[in-house]
Amino acid sequence: MGQDRLERGMAVRRAVLGEAHVDRAGAATTAFDAPFQAFITEGAWGSVWAREGLSHRDRSLITLALLAGLGHWEEFAMHVRATANTGATAEEIREAMLHVAVYAGVPAANHALKIVKETLGETAIDREAGA
Repeated sequence: MGQDRLERGMAVRRAVLGEAHVDRAGAATTAFDAPFQAFITEGAWGSVWAREGLSHRDRSLITLALLAGLGHWEEFAMHVRATANTGATAEEIREAMLHVAVYAGVPAANHALKIVKETLGETAIDREAGA
């Protein structure tokens, strides 16, 4: 069952984060952190992200809100980039960050919005918003 979750997790991880990102992470994996990489691939991607209860888009938005609320900015930017694969739009990300402002604090949401603008590019965001 573990190998099945690991394989399913790798497929979901590649679908969400993209082939290039996962290939870079794999190339950077050493004997020291290989157990951790297997753990997150099996646990996060193969057990949670692979479930049918929520779409990848929904999980993406939830993940962004949690990472912003916790201030995990490097992971946050990575998951903003992943929205190109999950289908979450800039407008939906903005709405999620409004929730972050209410439930986790304005400073966290403000910094998250700055990262979203830098990551997606303000021109693309404005175009999507009809500006």
